[in-house]
Amino acid sequence: MKEKIRIGFVGCGQFCRKFVPLFQAHPAVEYIALTDKFLDRCLDYDKEFHVDKIFNSFDEMIASDEINSVAIFTQRNLHGEMAIAALKAGKHVYSAVPMALDIEEIKEIVRLAEETGLTYSMGETGIYRPAAIYCRKKYSTGEMGSMVYAEAQYNHDMKRLYDVFKYTEGKQWKKMAGLPPMFYPTHSTSMVLSAAKTHAVKVAAFGYEDKMDTDIFGEGQNYWDNPLSNTAMLLKLDNGGVARISENRRIAWNVPETYITSFNGTKASYECSLMQHSYIKMDEQGDAEYTDVSDLLNPTELTKHKGEKDFLQNAVNGRWSEGEAPIQITKRLPEEFEAIETGHAGTHKFMVDDFCQAYVTGKLSPTNAWQAARYNIPGLVAHQSAISGGAVMDVPDCGNPPANLEVLSADREANENDYESYRKA
Repeated sequence: MKEKIRIGFVGCGQFCRKFVPLFQAHPAVEYIALTDKFLDRCLDYDKEFHVDKIFNSFDEMIASDEINSVAIFTQRNLHGEMAIAALKAGKHVYSAVPMALDIEEIKEIVRLAEETGLTYSMGETGIYRPAAIYCRKKYSTGEMGSMVYAEAQYNHDMKRLYDVFKYTEGKQWKKMAGLPPMFYPTHSTSMVLSAAKTHAVKVAAFGYEDKMDTDIFGEGQNYWDNPLSNTAMLLKLDNGGVARISENRRIAWNVPETYITSFNGTKASYECSLMQHSYIKMDEQGDAEYTDVSDLLNPTELTKHKGEKDFLQNAVNGRWSEGEAPIQITKRLPEEFEAIETGHAGTHKFMVDDFCQAYVTGKLSPTNAWQAARYNIPGLVAHQSAISGGAVMDVPDCGNPPANLEVLSADREANENDYESYRKA
């Protein structure tokens, strides 16, 4: 049996708090450590979670033989360099999104993952969301024909992020809040690209220059001299299809924040508007058959309330949105997860378990370094395109994983390892 996971969390912020209990409960994990640039936050976490150790710094953590893995929950601009440092130190890596904000850093992570054989898994929610699962399954059977066009977006108004940036950055929060929207594209790209099993080859993008927070967006106002609060990119895909991906931070919208609006094939199409999920299948004569798949894709708790008078009013404000939907295969999750809260449409548990599965089995996570690169790089190039007025640009590709490395399916019915040996250890 492979040794249990001994993982160090770096970045004890608001988001990380959702994941420590899941890793603690996982049967393949035996040790939890923490570090943060504000060590008092580690102490607060320790009071709540009773961890095994607090390290004084990230460098001290990755130099320690007490851990074999690192979970990165720091600010977005640090993910790439920290993942590289951890891999070079011989540690497996679970990283919150994005993978990195620099294409060369992404390429280096891919190179190190191949060279070292260590697990790298990006904690991307999109591929585990119900719409992505549904489109992926339908498309993989051939029932939808050839993929023609798809749309996905991440709508997250800036007003809902101010407190997050203030918590992590203090007085300098506006410098980080001006992050280019396309530096954080994976919630959108992952859904479409995983469903179509393809990657981007070209991109053109346009952005919206923010007029409300000119002290956040604009030259000299943030670390990237970024004026754009919203950006939309058009991708030419390797399979011949086209995808429109939008990342919006100034938009009158609450939830659903991340979703596929449409996924269109030559024989069938999926569409979503608010909580209404539709599947349209066309026969040889051109007649269409409509299927309402809302109850399959919406969270189970949300569906219980759909007949209520104020259903949509509550739903667009996020009520009942965190839990799992019937299409998500919860039976393959460890039984230890059952009593623990999930989040982001029931995706947290799947992300944690797939990192642990990849570690235990030696297979690649569904969001391995090669796949994560394909979700991140189009956005980085798209920002360059938008800043230059919409120029068509090539999207670099890190290729497929080596042929000898098997990739875990995000849609598998059961885990590759049932963890019994770990429970008995």
